Amino acid sequence: MNRILEDLLMAMPLPALVIDEAERIAAANSEACTLIGQGIVGRNYVTMLRQPALLDTIEAVLRDNRPRVSQYLANDGVQDTTFKVTLRVMPELRAMMLCFIDVTHLEQAGQMRRDFVANVSHELRTPLTALMGFIETLRGPARDDPEARDRFLSIMEDEAGRMNRLVGDLLSLSRVEGDERVRPRDQVNLTDIISSVLRTLKPLADEAEVSLEADLGEPAIELTGDADQLMQVFTNLIENAIKYGASGKRIIVRLSQADRDSALRAPGVRIQVIDFGPGIDAIHLPRLTERFYRADSHRSRALGGTGLGLAIVKHIINRHRGRLRVESTLGQGAQFTVVLPLPGGPSPVNNID
Repeated sequence: MNRILEDLLMAMPLPALVIDEAERIAAANSEACTLIGQGIVGRNYVTMLRQPALLDTIEAVLRDNRPRVSQYLANDGVQDTTFKVTLRVMPELRAMMLCFIDVTHLEQAGQMRRDFVANVSHELRTPLTALMGFIETLRGPARDDPEARDRFLSIMEDEAGRMNRLVGDLLSLSRVEGDERVRPRDQVNLTDIISSVLRTLKPLADEAEVSLEADLGEPAIELTGDADQLMQVFTNLIENAIKYGASGKRIIVRLSQADRDSALRAPGVRIQVIDFGPGIDAIHLPRLTERFYRADSHRSRALGGTGLGLAIVKHIINRHRGRLRVESTLGQGAQFTVVLPLPGGPSPVNNID
């Protein structure tokens, strides 16, 4: 029996072991030994597995021979891992096989969904609570107070606008995530796109007393892309620079290309958005593109931010097989660099530095 079990288990790509009628581990493949420990064969399963939920399930299977599913938790030295354990009886061999399936990615996806729902609920609850409070006040104490009514209605308009922006960004994020694996096919003029964004945002910059300095070079640069999405990327980055870097009084938007960009190891174009404002603490830089993550939550909300803009930017850049790099030093401003591939180069690996 041992030879048959060994051949069977060695053929399995997943961690697997067999418990015999003497309640000992009769056989285990190398993956199971790596997961649970070396030298487990011949040992009582209770002393090796140790996790109450799994032990209870094994005992139940030993009692009635019915197949069951349980869970096993481990740590690979880097992160916690979760395994779904299937338990099946092999009547002819008078033994039970346990097979361990790594479902850590499913657990992480589930946690991300839960976190996302919690964040959306939190973001919507604040303006909704404000609206409900002001409506109650307008129906009661402020019913005959025109000055208070106008003030409250203005605040309600702001809160409703905040919810509308959040819903709009959620829909936009959903769309760009759905399109992320679909390569753009249109030829677009990147220089024209950035010039258009700068013209659109000039009134906002003038209001903030910030000068926009464009260094787009010659000639115009064309590449394969989605014009609307690229406009969304640069609108977000330049608008953020105006809002959060206004104290620096100037923003530089620089466009350059190289026959071999160091980030792509292929022909590429770099678009740098540089501000001279307060900068961003280095502790925040790796998480800036996470959904709802804000380096300064209070200031972001006060300026109408939803916490989704850079997440949308990241997905759009990924769709274009590009990279986003963020560099900043406190008190010395911030630099956001978008690197996009030019025709003729291989597709790079996507990430954020």
